[in-house]
Amino acid sequence: MLPRWAGTLAAKAAAFITVMCCALAALLGVLVHVSVTDQTVGQARALALARLKDATSAFESGDTMLPGAGVDPPGLPGSLRHLAARGQRGTVVDQHNGRPTMWAAGPADHGRALAVEVDYSQQARTIAALDQSILWSSGLAIGVTLLIGAFAVTRVTRRLHATAQVARRISTGDLDARVHDPLTRDPSRPQDEVAAVAAALDSMAASLQGKLLAEQRFTADVAHELRTPLTGLHAAAELLPPGRPTELVRDRVAALRTLTEDLLEISRLDSGRERPALDAEHLSTVAERAVRAAGAAAGTGAEVRIVGDVYVETDRRRLERVLGNLVANAHRHGRPPVVLTVDGPVVTVRDHGDGYPDYLVAHGPQRFRTEGGATGHGLGLTIALGQAEVLGARLEFANAPDGGAVATLTLPQSPPEPEDGPGQAGGPGVRAATGGGPGDGATR
Repeated sequence: MLPRWAGTLAAKAAAFITVMCCALAALLGVLVHVSVTDQTVGQARALALARLKDATSAFESGDTMLPGAGVDPPGLPGSLRHLAARGQRGTVVDQHNGRPTMWAAGPADHGRALAVEVDYSQQARTIAALDQSILWSSGLAIGVTLLIGAFAVTRVTRRLHATAQVARRISTGDLDARVHDPLTRDPSRPQDEVAAVAAALDSMAASLQGKLLAEQRFTADVAHELRTPLTGLHAAAELLPPGRPTELVRDRVAALRTLTEDLLEISRLDSGRERPALDAEHLSTVAERAVRAAGAAAGTGAEVRIVGDVYVETDRRRLERVLGNLVANAHRHGRPPVVLTVDGPVVTVRDHGDGYPDYLVAHGPQRFRTEGGATGHGLGLTIALGQAEVLGARLEFANAPDGGAVATLTLPQSPPEPEDGPGQAGGPGVRAATGGGPGDGATR
């Protein structure tokens, strides 16, 4: 398995540059080596053939031949000897007496070979030195090219990493995040592809932020405008004579007031300005209070299981709102038994119904979206998720393998439990909690 860095753009670019540099250096080295070798061998061959011509003239005239020339000299390569025996001239480089020698041979009388030898040591050393220089210069060129390429690629990848980090911040809800790539600040400079992507991301974030702010303002304005007439409508409904029509009117007015308050709460959560009022609380106590309130609204109880109780530093009102919405949602859309379990800083709420819809498990709750003929506006779980984020907690939704919806709330690390803190829980156990109190219209 390749290491993680091997899949990065910088590693791929470095590998590509290295391969291309090596291929180019090898090609240029071969071309230079072949060219210089051909030229050197050509010069040595011309010198050897010239001496062979002089030796042939001296041999034919009976004069004394120059040193290095002779008939069938020892060490003459066999291939060249056979070539001369056939009446042809030729040259070859071979080792003779421990050093490279250029041989030239031609026909003599009676099938013998007239040959001359030329010392080729200097030319061989020149070619060897040239090959060494090619290797050193190629290595140096590859190293310098890699450094320059790595510097250029690192600048690009650093900008890409910055763009990716901003994109991740935007995806987590930080719509103020911007790339501000240096090239986008000066329109007169040439814009590369990275600058184009950064500019597009900044533009998208600005557009998205504007649309979300407009939606938040619209939601808040609508909710505020509805409160005044709803207050009057509620007062008028209280003055109606008793009867079934009056009960229906009061029920619808209460539902409309709940929806308006939920919209106001969502608008406050969307603004990002909500801050928790932290205090040390026994998690089991807060959970039981939330279960009693939700159970009273649903007309049924829920089971509370304390596996491990802890003190948590949290906002009690917001935590009760989260747990109450989860339990109310389980009562409304699931089937009993509904079980709330406290295990350290982790609280789970489970029912035994059909489970959460697939879209909710994959993407989280979406306001004003329900499935399967469910009633409500889909705001209960949305508010629970928003309040959990204010508390710094993590709220996850899943379906149990054997059926039923499971919501898991993980609170931040709690402070050490004081020795004589109020409301100490006795230990692990199971308690049933029911009672009176306002409920929540959470929907799945």
